[in-house]
Amino acid sequence: GAPDGGAPDGGAPDGGAPDGDASDGDAPDGPDGATRPDGGPRGQAPTDTHPAPSWLDVETAVALLASPLAGMDPADLRRLGRALRDEERAGGNAVPAPSDVLLARALAEPERLVAHERSYARGARRLGELLRAARARLAAGGTAEEALWLLWDGTPWPARLERASLRGGPAGRNADRDLDAVCALFETAARAEDRVGGRGALNFLEELDAQDIAADTLTRRHTRPDAVRLMTAHRSKGLEWSLVVVAGVQEGLWPDLRRRGSLLEADRIGRDGLAEPLTPGALLAEERRLFYVAATRARDRLVVTAVKAPAEDGDQPSRFLTELGQEPKDVPGRPRRPLAVAALVAELRATTVDPDASPELRAAAAERLARLAALTDEDGTPLVPAAHPDRWWGLAEPTRATVPLRDREHPVALSGSALDQLANTCALQWFLGREVKADAPATAAQGFGNVVHVLADEVASGRTAADLDVLMARLDSVWDGLAFDAPWKSSQEKANARVALERFLRWHVMDRAGRTPAATEHDFDVTLAAGAYQVRIRGSMDRVEADEQGRAYVVDFKTGKSAPTKDEVAHHPQLAVYQLAVREGAVDEVFGGRTPEPGGAELVQLRQAAPKKEGGDALPKIQAQEPLAGEWVGDLLASAAGRVLDERFTPSTGQHCATCSFRASCSARPEGRHVVE
Repeated sequence: GAPDGGAPDGGAPDGGAPDGDASDGDAPDGPDGATRPDGGPRGQAPTDTHPAPSWLDVETAVALLASPLAGMDPADLRRLGRALRDEERAGGNAVPAPSDVLLARALAEPERLVAHERSYARGARRLGELLRAARARLAAGGTAEEALWLLWDGTPWPARLERASLRGGPAGRNADRDLDAVCALFETAARAEDRVGGRGALNFLEELDAQDIAADTLTRRHTRPDAVRLMTAHRSKGLEWSLVVVAGVQEGLWPDLRRRGSLLEADRIGRDGLAEPLTPGALLAEERRLFYVAATRARDRLVVTAVKAPAEDGDQPSRFLTELGQEPKDVPGRPRRPLAVAALVAELRATTVDPDASPELRAAAAERLARLAALTDEDGTPLVPAAHPDRWWGLAEPTRATVPLRDREHPVALSGSALDQLANTCALQWFLGREVKADAPATAAQGFGNVVHVLADEVASGRTAADLDVLMARLDSVWDGLAFDAPWKSSQEKANARVALERFLRWHVMDRAGRTPAATEHDFDVTLAAGAYQVRIRGSMDRVEADEQGRAYVVDFKTGKSAPTKDEVAHHPQLAVYQLAVREGAVDEVFGGRTPEPGGAELVQLRQAAPKKEGGDALPKIQAQEPLAGEWVGDLLASAAGRVLDERFTPSTGQHCATCSFRASCSARPEGRHVVE
C-alpha cells in the first residue's frame, strides 16, 4: 500500500483500474500517434450520442458506487463497467463510451441494470433508484434532511453499522464513530433548514462547505505500550526500547547513495538560496548517522538482519555491519521459525501432537499456545483466536440432529436420478446437493438440456411442427436467456443444439420397431415395496411409447457430453425405476386404464452420434435396457432407502469428482481432507 494511505503504486486512487490497465477489459491506448478503432486521434474520447447525465458527473458517480451506500468494491465496478460496454456493443455501438461514463449513466437510469447479474449490479441499481427518489423529493419541495433519510434508510449500511457496533472491538469503535458522524450530518441538515432564504438543499450544501476543514493526517495514533512498533529510522529519534530489530540492512538500500529530490533538486534549497548538491561522501556520512540513530535506540538488545546471496552480483549485507564491533553471524538456508502468527500457531499445534517430540517440548508448545490464546486487546477481544482449542477442527465430537432427516413412518421419497446418485455416484454429494440445497446454481449446460427437452415435448405432442427451421426459430426466442461464459461459447453451444435437434427429428420420424408415442413428459408418483422399506418414486418420463405387443416402452433423452457403458445401461437405476413405475401403474391412464407390461427402456443421446452401422452422425446414439429381470432393482431401492434413513452419507470418488461443488470440504479429496479431519 502507499505510505500516505492512498492507492498502491500503479493503482488509481479512486478505486478504479491501475494506470495502463483498461478497466473494462479493452486494450489501453497505444503509443503516441496511434488512433482509436473509430479513426479518431489518440487522447480524444469517441463520439458518444448518450453522454453522462448533466446532474451527475462521472467522478461523483464512481465515488457513490464505491461508497457504503452502494457497497461496490473495485472488482464489482470493473465487472459492471465491462458488462455495460458489452451491452453497448451488442446494441450496435462499435466504440462505446468509457466505463466510468456508462456507470454514471446507469446510476442515473437504474432501469438499465435490470438485465445484469445481481451479484455485481444490485448495489448500483438500488442506489440509482434511491437517488431518483431523493431528487423527486427535493423537486417536490422536500427538505435536505428528508432526502438524506431516503438515502440512509434505503441501504444495508445502517444494519451493517449496527451489527459492527454491537460486536465491539476496533471495528465496533469505527462503527460508533461513523454513526456519530451520520447523526451530526442530520443535525447539520436540520439546522440548515432553519436558515432563511427558502433555498432548500442549497443551504445545507453551503453549511457543509463552510465546515470543510482539512484533516490532520500527521496526528499520531495512540499506541499500546506492550505492542510491537514498526517505524522508520527518522521517526525513532528520541525514543528507546529494550529490544530493537533493524531489518534489511542491505548494500544499496542502507546506505542509499541516490540523490534526494533529484527531479526538482529540492535538496539544494537552503536558507541562503540554492546550495551545491550533496557529494557521494556527504550522502554516505548522512546515511551512517541515520544508521547510528537506529542502532542506538536499543537499551538491552540490538538485532540487525541482512541477506547474503551466494552469487557476487546478488544481495549483499551493508558495509555498516562491519562497523558494529561484532562479526556478523551467517545463518544458511531459509529461517525455520514461522514469520507470521498463523504459521506460528500451526507449528505449535503440530508440535503438541507430534509423537516424536519430547514431552517437555510438547508441554512448552501447549503453554505457548495458551499464552497466545489469552492475549486480548483493551476491549477483551482475542488477538490470536486461532490459538484457542475451541477454534480447532476435529477436536469436538460429531454432532447429531435431534430430528431425523426422514420420518421412518413415511415412505422414503426419491427420484430416479437421486437413486442413481445414491447407488452409483456419491451419497455425500446427493445429501449436500439435494437435502442441504447447497449445490451450485444451474449451469448453461443444464439450460441447454432443458430447452432441447421442451422442444422435443412440443414436437411429440403436436404443438410444434417437426421442422428444423421452426424449432430453430423457437430456440432463438429463448436462447439469449441462457448464461454463457463468453459469446463464442454461446455460438458454439447453439450450433450443438441445432445438431441435437436435427438428430432428434430424424429419430422421431424413423421406424422404431413399430413403437408409437403414447405420452410425453409424463409425471408419475408411485410407492414401491423394497425389502423392509416403502419407497415413493416421483419423476417425469420424457416419452412413453407403446410397442406392437401393447407393452410400455420408456424413452429418456440425454444431452450430456458423456454416456454410460453397455454394462452400466443394463443396470441403469433411472431406467429401471421407470420400468418399475410402469409395472406399478404409473402409465395406466395413457393405456386405457390397464397396466401394461414394461417392454424396456432406452437412453437417446442427442449430443452423440450413433455408430456408423446404425446411421452414423445423422442419428443419435441409442442405449437400450431390456425388460427387467431379477431382484437387483428392489435391492438397489432398499439399499438407498436404508442409507437415507440411517443417514449414512459417505463420500465415493470417481469421475464425478471433477465437477463436484463440494470437493473443498470432502474428506475423500486431498483439498477437503485438511478441513474436515
